Amino acid sequence: MHKPCPCGSDKDFSRCCEPCLKGDIYAATAEQLMRSRYTAYVVGDESYLLSTWHSSTRPQQLHLESEPASQWIGLKVLASTSGEAHDSDGRVEFIARYKINGKAHRLHENSRFVKERGRWFYIDGTLKA
Repeated sequence: MHKPCPCGSDKDFSRCCEPCLKGDIYAATAEQLMRSRYTAYVVGDESYLLSTWHSSTRPQQLHLESEPASQWIGLKVLASTSGEAHDSDGRVEFIARYKINGKAHRLHENSRFVKERGRWFYIDGTLKA
């Protein structure tokens, strides 16, 4: 049975973000890491989010369980700069839509990623209006 990936790739979850979340593979590109991190927020996988956050900017905890429940409703990737398998850094601009207590919100961010020892990590992001 087809289970669409929450990242909006039109791929089946088992062939898209799930292998990254399970630790079976590392994201091959910055965009793939960004998509898998979005999916981790959707499914509440705090350990994956922390493990893919660069040690220089990683918080101790995210406290996803204590924050108001977010219902993630869509991801749109607007642009990717560098971040391919052969690159050492990259940027991904995206809009993530979500609801909290029925009120719609959107997160428009330009995220920075770095590749170290063959693995991509999220560094930080600049919010856009």
